[in-house]
Amino acid sequence: MNKFHVCDRDLDTASFEHYQQAEALALDTETMGLVLGRDRLCLVQLCDPDGYITAIRIAPGQTAAPNLSRLLENPQITKIFHYARFDVAQFQHTFNTVTQPIFCTKIASKIARTYTGSHGLKSLVQELEGIELDKSSQSSDWGNPHTLSPDQLQYAANDVRYLIPLRQKLITMLERENRWVLAQRCFDCLPVIIDLDILQFKDIFDHK
Repeated sequence: MNKFHVCDRDLDTASFEHYQQAEALALDTETMGLVLGRDRLCLVQLCDPDGYITAIRIAPGQTAAPNLSRLLENPQITKIFHYARFDVAQFQHTFNTVTQPIFCTKIASKIARTYTGSHGLKSLVQELEGIELDKSSQSSDWGNPHTLSPDQLQYAANDVRYLIPLRQKLITMLERENRWVLAQRCFDCLPVIIDLDILQFKDIFDHK
């Protein structure tokens, strides 16, 4: 099976069945911007422990991707994100899909790597994997699926390629520092926080 391919609107049957066998999947999204509800979902990337990567091009106005949603909702597959709060909210807003269970490498990094303030994916991959990511395509037009460049697709693939090994290394650090249970409790809180984000509640935990 080809290690990287592109689908339109949803996973094809062969890829869906392949991913269904995984214990964990790495996921990421590309959007037209960072404002939920204004900036639409354009691309979804997935990677399994074997390094099999799929990019799904999402059409303007699309509100369903049944195969993708079934994977996101499968309780037997851990979904790994870097900053899950954003990506999971996009899936819930766009497809009315509640993703579970979740592992967030950004949350895990902030709890485990308290010796640094650098918790972006580039910094995390550089320290734990010894690889420097090229982020030059991060701010680009993801909205036209017919003109995605090789550089954009390579960037999108790299955003999921390292998440699975990062997860295991972060779990090792969290367990060593007796913070793994705390991290899991944070992951369990994400659905509530995402519901608040979708409803545009702000600062409800602040004392004002």
